[in-house]
Amino acid sequence: MTKNILIIGVGGQGTLLASRILGGVAIAQGYDVKVSEVHGMSQRGGSVVTYVKYGDKVASPIIDKGEADIVLAFEPLEAARALPNLKKGGRMIVNTQRINPMPVVIGAAKYPDDVLEELADKADLTKVDALALAQKAGNVKAVNVALIGVMAQSTDVPYEVWMDVLKNTVPAKFLDLNVAAFNYGYQYKE
Repeated sequence: MTKNILIIGVGGQGTLLASRILGGVAIAQGYDVKVSEVHGMSQRGGSVVTYVKYGDKVASPIIDKGEADIVLAFEPLEAARALPNLKKGGRMIVNTQRINPMPVVIGAAKYPDDVLEELADKADLTKVDALALAQKAGNVKAVNVALIGVMAQSTDVPYEVWMDVLKNTVPAKFLDLNVAAFNYGYQYKE
């Protein structure tokens, strides 16, 4: 059985590190893993989408509409953008931190107030203020690892495997910060 995880965010939020951690955990569990990164205008605050697929044998990394078991969204509007990819009965984990897209920044559009409510009506939704968890850990840049921690708590992957992969993926000088962020996410209750 193949598992499909779609990670979506805005350039600079650490979606690529999140995909490397998830891929590393799947490999540590003995799965065949494929990862694909789709960069929009990531350096200008645009969307970044990463697909992580794992299972006994995975042919392609692409996750089509209605195939994602989990959507890990670093921003609510990006979560809404990824909703068509979520399969029926799939789960969304969404950071509640808003990052205004360019049309909102320049005043050409308004950020919708009801994004999370609409998502809750259409998906099994876990909302998390991952920015607050990252700040508690010591750095706002740890939002990605806090979200991974939230997702990890509902998997059957042992905690020690997550820690081993973090140690092998994150630079040593940032390890303590990322372990703290992961743990805050891992202990999070909505």
